[in-house]
Amino acid sequence: MQQKVTRYAGATFTQVILAGYTVLALFPIVLIVINAFKSRAAIFDSPLALPNSESWSLIGFEKAMKNAHFFSFFGNSAIVTVTSLALILFFGAMAAWALSEYKFRGSRWLMAFFAFGIMVPIRLGTVSILKIMVSLDLVNTLTALVLVYVAQGLPLAIMILSEFMQQIPKELKEAARCDGVGEFKIFFQVILPLIRPAVATVAVFTMVPIWNDLWFPLILAPGEETQTITLGVQQFIGQYATDWNAVLASLSLAVLPVLVLYMFFSRQLIRGITAGAVK
Repeated sequence: MQQKVTRYAGATFTQVILAGYTVLALFPIVLIVINAFKSRAAIFDSPLALPNSESWSLIGFEKAMKNAHFFSFFGNSAIVTVTSLALILFFGAMAAWALSEYKFRGSRWLMAFFAFGIMVPIRLGTVSILKIMVSLDLVNTLTALVLVYVAQGLPLAIMILSEFMQQIPKELKEAARCDGVGEFKIFFQVILPLIRPAVATVAVFTMVPIWNDLWFPLILAPGEETQTITLGVQQFIGQYATDWNAVLASLSLAVLPVLVLYMFFSRQLIRGITAGAVK
């Protein structure tokens, strides 16, 4: 009986901690969304209140939509994020397959190199990256952002996917080889379908930092034609005055793709995170 009480108390404590963390994480997003539908006066008078008949206003969304470059900023973010994500998943999965399946001289050092890439923030090399992009004439291009984000996301993708691939039974791969199936077919038709939870996990963990990044767009692509949504929102923030309606409305629209991606991959994401927890 005492063990049951202790177990119940431990589970309750865990749920309380998780609920508190959820509220803490969602509070800024909820605050942005509810204030995006209020007038400027209501934002400052009662920022925590829900919009009502008196405070309801869509002026922020109207200003954002009327901005000639808003959809261009949104499109630039989508192009950079989708392209980077596709390259990270493709090359990350192939590299993980090579490192987990084939043993060769230096494979351990290569894995350590990728692990080192996770520990060292890529922003430490901003000056060197900028020099490289200038020498390649890639400043103010979306290609520069894609290259940086691919380099940033590959180490984590390789580490996660290689761990999942090592859990795939060898008998399954050997059976495919005995049937005359080539290595590329084994990779695309056998391995990739089995690691979909891991791919979804990498996609979500990789997409969010790329979509929300402000540092590299500000340094590598500050031009009007190449600005991303996070950088484009800054035009509503002035030195002496800030259009908070437009800022909050733009941020609310910028959050939508992340929420849609999470809703689409939520089941696979949970399976990927909890894989291996129960044997």
